[in-house]
Amino acid sequence: MSYSFTVRASSKAEAKFKVAEAMAKVVEQQQSHVIDQKQAITNAEAFIGLLADDETKDVVVNMHGSIGWTGQLGVDAVITSAGDGISAALATREAAAA
Repeated sequence: MSYSFTVRASSKAEAKFKVAEAMAKVVEQQQSHVIDQKQAITNAEAFIGLLADDETKDVVVNMHGSIGWTGQLGVDAVITSAGDGISAALATREAAAA
C-alpha cells in the first residue's frame, strides 16, 4: 500500500503540522499506514529541521511511502517491506489568494 503527497507552508512549524495532517488523511484512507505513520512524520520533521529559517520563503515538502506485508493486517500480518521518500525545500513564497 503506498501514498504520495505534497504540502506547502509559510514556516517550518506549519510544514510539520501539515505533514502530520496529511499523514492522518493517508491513515484514514489506508488504515494499513498506521504502522508507519509515526516514522514517516518523524523523518519529515528531521528533514524540515535541516532547512534555514527564512520568513520570506515557503517550505515545500514532498513525501511518498509504502509498506508491504503478508497475512491479514490486525491478525497475523508480517511486514515484508517499508520505505519512504522525503524532500524538503525552501521555495519562493506564493502570493496569497485574493
